Amino acid sequence: MTLFQTRAWQDAWWSVWGNTAGFSLVRSGQGDVSGLYTDRYRFRGIFPIRCLQFVGTNYRRLSTPRTEYNGLIEPGLERAERDMGPYRALLETPWSEAVFRDIVQDGPDHRALKQLAEEWGLDSREVASDVAYQVRTSGDFQAYVAGLGSNTRLRFYNRRKILESLGDLSIRNVWTSDPAAFFERLNDFHAERWGTPCFGRESLLFHRRFLDGLTDEDGVPELSVMEIDGKAVSVLYNVRFKGRTYNLQSGFVEGFHRKLAFGSLHLGYAIEDAFMDPDIACFDLLAGQGKNSNYKQHIATDSVTLVSLMLVRSTFYKWLYRVKPQQ
Repeated sequence: MTLFQTRAWQDAWWSVWGNTAGFSLVRSGQGDVSGLYTDRYRFRGIFPIRCLQFVGTNYRRLSTPRTEYNGLIEPGLERAERDMGPYRALLETPWSEAVFRDIVQDGPDHRALKQLAEEWGLDSREVASDVAYQVRTSGDFQAYVAGLGSNTRLRFYNRRKILESLGDLSIRNVWTSDPAAFFERLNDFHAERWGTPCFGRESLLFHRRFLDGLTDEDGVPELSVMEIDGKAVSVLYNVRFKGRTYNLQSGFVEGFHRKLAFGSLHLGYAIEDAFMDPDIACFDLLAGQGKNSNYKQHIATDSVTLVSLMLVRSTFYKWLYRVKPQQ
């Protein structure tokens, strides 16, 4: 079970976007598996589609916070994969296409869905692929740092003395004291760097509901603010859950010092904290890349390929997608 299968994540997402016209819940998130819903709409205003999807994702109509590591069965239930029962049950719901986003490539769900397509004459195609990066934190921290490239060590760890020379350095978790100010800073940093805030009104509402609910499932929000002389220069939106720290977002001041990258140094401190905590085995950087480079690849010890698989049930859409495979 990952962070994204928690009731907190699943219920918060559905509470914010579940009332979208055309959405109909098939099953709610059940803790170890992702919820499912159908989205009825007209593609390009013409073609009627009923799309089966994971709660937390939407293929064409909405842009919402990314939900990764989605799953249809509990991890480790190979028997369920072999008998195909949970997967054949998907066909009991009417849909013309199904898009299963960000499932583990060659994992039980991926293999079973490909088998389902073969058994029932469904078209299947991969509509997206990405890599999630992770740092194993159950080993020795110094050995981990020594194994990084020289430039990576400089950027994330070896320039701490320069950072500390700038003034009074502090790093604190503001979840219980001022979460609203944290998200405001995060949005401001993103607007300066990317030209747009990180989270809009609905996404902010989602994250607050998610974090409020997560504590009931023994998750720990970490809204980390790094300050110099009381001024915030970097923020990290992390969450600890079931032996893993998830890095959901970050923001920082750019161009303050030619030798320092505040965001990288802040992330380095967070990864070190995970190494120092015997209850944390992994610091999960999730999927995605940086603005200028794939920094996650340089600091990761492991990676997982995530794919988004579309199954097409409708005869018409099988034909349409073969004619126009980009759709």
